[in-house]
Amino acid sequence: MAALFYGQELSSALMLGTAQYPSPEILRDAVLAAQPGVLTVSLRRESAGERAGQAFWSLVQELGVPVLPNTAGCHTVREAVTTAHMAREVFGTDWIKLEVIGELDTLQPDVFGLVEAARILTEEGFKVFPYTTEDLVVAERLLAAGCEVLMPWGAPIGSGKGLNNLFGLRAMRAHFPSVPLVVDAGIGVPSHAAQALELGYDAVLINTAVAKAGDPVAMARAFGLAVQAGTLARQADPMEARDMAAPSTPVAGKAFLG
Repeated sequence: MAALFYGQELSSALMLGTAQYPSPEILRDAVLAAQPGVLTVSLRRESAGERAGQAFWSLVQELGVPVLPNTAGCHTVREAVTTAHMAREVFGTDWIKLEVIGELDTLQPDVFGLVEAARILTEEGFKVFPYTTEDLVVAERLLAAGCEVLMPWGAPIGSGKGLNNLFGLRAMRAHFPSVPLVVDAGIGVPSHAAQALELGYDAVLINTAVAKAGDPVAMARAFGLAVQAGTLARQADPMEARDMAAPSTPVAGKAFLG
């Protein structure tokens, strides 16, 4: 059964970012190729350049894909909360991807500020999608603050390194079997996305890997297929890995010469 994100089932396990594309036309074609379940949009990106911002928002609306605004680039609780309120007005949704960045080189979340901001926003009626680490204690705090979804990073934003901490991601999935989980950040190629779905994650969020590809439209299509493959593989109950070989051809009834 597909996970519900605050009561809503997504049409695809792919969440696609809308920043850094070479042109609006390529963004539109990439979205059509990938068929994502959600588009993430930044208030800062939408507002930049006044008319350009309005044109961008019109394009997103025309695509007809549910929107998840984010607080990208926020470094304090106050900044994140203020940006979330502005996003709710602009985009007309109480969904918010919450980012509170604590370290500039890795863009690692400030988990202390994240929990505080999540508590404030959930109390104010927001449905919060927190960008966090794979730390289980932080995850518990976010759930206690009212979050119903967790978005641990795979690797630093824009790094393309994939799933850096498989043990931590597996532990989070095992520890929170009924919580919708999204791998957010660091995914570089479609196989990383498929791997996340095979681990039992409910969705992945991709931006840089598509927008900065040599052919963003082809890469978007590849990611759309990868999340389908990963989901189907998980549902098919994959075989367990073994330390020793096991014959794939049965030996029962095989003739032996004396």
